[in-house]
Amino acid sequence: MSDDLIRYDILTQEALRRVIRKVLEEVRNTGLPGDHHFFITFDTGHPGVRLSPRMLERYPEEMTIVIQHSFWNLDVGENAFEIDLSFDDIRERLRIPFDSIRGFFDPSVKFGLQFDVVQNAGEVESQTQEESEGKPAKPALATAGKGAGKSAPKAEEGSAQVVSLDSFRNKK
Repeated sequence: MSDDLIRYDILTQEALRRVIRKVLEEVRNTGLPGDHHFFITFDTGHPGVRLSPRMLERYPEEMTIVIQHSFWNLDVGENAFEIDLSFDDIRERLRIPFDSIRGFFDPSVKFGLQFDVVQNAGEVESQTQEESEGKPAKPALATAGKGAGKSAPKAEEGSAQVVSLDSFRNKK
């Protein structure tokens, strides 16, 4: 077998990330249609990710957000999107580069994508970098504000959730 010098794997992932960008652009322009909502898992240590020091301390490796009932100021750019979400009744602004996304899932239609995330040189942007250094790693997949759960919890009005995508995977 010959080597894949074209790198179809990378081209495919880039095309699928453009699907996510297009979906988010539609949501920005017209809102969430029907029962659609999204679970987006991303690498919090990826260059270009911007989280508050508080959120980076809680989720130093990976985080899953839910875009459903309560979100504000969705801004979609060529390489990243920004969104305001509420965690424990505190509004946070997140910046998530598309190439930091590890998973995208719309449970209303059982559509999901998983990606390989390639880590580049650089640091996570935060409001105060010193506060995020030297913190021990904590499990990143839990429900924000309310205890962790194995099943996908319902989003409460005015709060965002962080859940494990394992909740949706078939166990064999």
